Amino acid sequence: MNSIGTQLLLIGTMAVWGLNISAIKVLTDYFDPMVIACFRMVLAAAVIDMSLVWSRRPVKLLRISAGQWLRFVLCAAFLVYGNQVFFTSGMHAASATNSSLIMALSPLVASALAALVFRESLTGIRLLGIALGFGGVFAVVFGSQDAALSGPGRGDLQVFCSMLSFVVGGMLIQTLARQFNALVITSIVYTLGAALLCLHLFVSGTAGLGLSVLLAPGAWPWLLMVFSGIIATAMCNVLWNRAIAELGVARTSLYQYWIPVFGVGFAMLLLGEPFTVWHGVGLLGILLGTYLGTRRPVALAARARA
Repeated sequence: MNSIGTQLLLIGTMAVWGLNISAIKVLTDYFDPMVIACFRMVLAAAVIDMSLVWSRRPVKLLRISAGQWLRFVLCAAFLVYGNQVFFTSGMHAASATNSSLIMALSPLVASALAALVFRESLTGIRLLGIALGFGGVFAVVFGSQDAALSGPGRGDLQVFCSMLSFVVGGMLIQTLARQFNALVITSIVYTLGAALLCLHLFVSGTAGLGLSVLLAPGAWPWLLMVFSGIIATAMCNVLWNRAIAELGVARTSLYQYWIPVFGVGFAMLLLGEPFTVWHGVGLLGILLGTYLGTRRPVALAARARA
């Protein structure tokens, strides 16, 4: 596929991810957060595993060392399990608008953590970007007078932890990328993550798992569940990985700026959520902060062009 086609697919992917935030918000009115997380990831893992089988790519599980399996489990624990537990629980209290803006911090947090782990220099511009980004989230979460960690603020904090868990998992997965194909990594990580969520659901004894109770909400919530698990999670992640292979991770990550735009738009259009002055201040701070905070140092950029 040509570069323009890939870019259009990426914008479409960002639109689906923005819509998915509103879909999860609606689902929390019908199901327990752990039920949502478990069913979504099981659906996603099944589709990704079928894609791997369809590709006929050999997967030599017995040749994976104990150390590599440990890294796979850690990746699954952060990228899938922790991410989904925090996200679905947080969405029960947080608004889709706030969640969209908080998730926009992902590239900025990834850049800051990478600088710390790989000992990149944090320039004044990047530090300013980090301050602006987190200041934007602060404005969004605590801008209203009734914000508190016991209410909506707690949900926002859980969504932030979800984003942080996803970023940490993404950094861990880089250690496996040099040894395994991207589709193989995605299949193993999502399968392990779905298994961890199912184990959590079983051990916690979450109420409402009876067939009659699960079917009580009707067809519409389950259609949303299928959309979220298969289209928004499985298919969009495959497209995302394909875009990284064609455009590179640096160019591809820039498209994440569209997530809060679509997320806030769908929240206002479909859920009727308000967009306040504080949301505008937060959006500006997050986008500007992410742009400044993810810029490469001039010396590194010049070296990459040479």
